[in-house]
Amino acid sequence: MVYYAFTGLAITAGYHRLWSHRSFNATKPLQYYLAILGAGGFMGSIKWWSQGHRAHHRYTDTDLDPYNARRGLFWSHMGWMMVKLPGKLAFVDMSDLTRNEVVMWQHRNFIPLAMFMAFAVPTIVPWLLWDDPLGGFTYAGLIRLCLLHHATFCVNSLAHYLGEASYDEKHTPRDHYFTALLTGGEGNHNFHHQFPMDYRNAIRWYQYDPTKILIRLFELLGLASHLKVFPDNEIRKGQLTVELKRLRKIQEAVNWPPESEDLPVISWASFVEQSSTRSLVLIAGFIHDVTDFLDDHPGGRKLLLSYTGKDATAAFFGGVYDHSNAAHNLLAMKRVGVLLGGQPNGLDERRVPPSQRLRIVTFDGREEFEHNEKPE
Repeated sequence: MVYYAFTGLAITAGYHRLWSHRSFNATKPLQYYLAILGAGGFMGSIKWWSQGHRAHHRYTDTDLDPYNARRGLFWSHMGWMMVKLPGKLAFVDMSDLTRNEVVMWQHRNFIPLAMFMAFAVPTIVPWLLWDDPLGGFTYAGLIRLCLLHHATFCVNSLAHYLGEASYDEKHTPRDHYFTALLTGGEGNHNFHHQFPMDYRNAIRWYQYDPTKILIRLFELLGLASHLKVFPDNEIRKGQLTVELKRLRKIQEAVNWPPESEDLPVISWASFVEQSSTRSLVLIAGFIHDVTDFLDDHPGGRKLLLSYTGKDATAAFFGGVYDHSNAAHNLLAMKRVGVLLGGQPNGLDERRVPPSQRLRIVTFDGREEFEHNEKPE
């Protein structure tokens, strides 16, 4: 388990956050440490691994994405390694890594380095300490590699299927605590795809991200510097945008009262005349038909009938009773007309029921552009 953690964190902190995303700077000794331990994960060289990962971020969910989650869960988990697709890997800029002394040293010597770190070390150490080379080779070598590989594969598979899109819904990456546990903190994947240069994958104290803690420890020890953090204001914007989209779906499933422009304009005389056949009350310039509510009115049928054919605005807005938000919302649904010349000022909050004061509206800039560009 110790060697699993060491090699796994070398992948997440080194291969992933340092070299693939340049989310912090590392001293030369730390780079060699991460490169050597990362080779023990037997996942290819830093250069090869980072090239695929950068392509994954640049071309997410397209045919140019080597781990394209839209091809299915098995493909994104390990199928992409079993089938060689025609053509070369899509272009990504690798110039920074080809100039990196440590990266190119590891790339040139990867096979012997990986064999030594992945199999020789976990065999020799238990042999010298406990006289158990076979156990070391089996558990710290083979089984560790199997578990470590599948944990890493889960970042490309489960992290694109399981959980919530907390910051953006455009692509498949998702945030989930279970995936974070499996992958050494890489499970807050929607956050990571939105803010890939951030050295963190988790920004809340309760979110699991040991890699973030390790990088922070490296900084405290003077081994890492320039830890990159995306502006908190922009992170909160992403969260708000997704939440507003969710609320808009709820809003669209709700029935709303008619607006004044959709209602007939009725004179005072007509309002009084029609009130003789049904219970109509005038409140804030709107005429409401409350006939079907007479027997359900908490204040009693008699009170409501006493305002039939009259202006009940003052009484409704606290003169008799300070009505609840629910009462205001229900009343608005009973609008049947607008009194001629009786509408209050357009900014008067009495015209808008509480449920609509924070209503989500969309803005189509193209419509405004087309309107402004029309010739006079």
